[in-house]
Amino acid sequence: MIKKHTIFKRDKWNMVTVEVNGKQLILREITDQWGEECRTFLSRPEMMHWAQERFAPGRFDGTEEEAAQIMEAFRQV
Repeated sequence: MIKKHTIFKRDKWNMVTVEVNGKQLILREITDQWGEECRTFLSRPEMMHWAQERFAPGRFDGTEEEAAQIMEAFRQV
């Protein structure tokens, strides 16, 4: 059974979701700038490392509170 988690969603063109399919974590990032990117992680630590890099304060264009909420959503997966 695949379980889908919405990490964040601003609108239908800016969102991040994670699907848990057995041991695989399939992350889909949709942006109005780059389109859809799909990444497959084989472990939660691998996904969390990617998330910490992707939503680092210098790279993320939202507020610190928004970044903290996103990281908490990743921890809940």
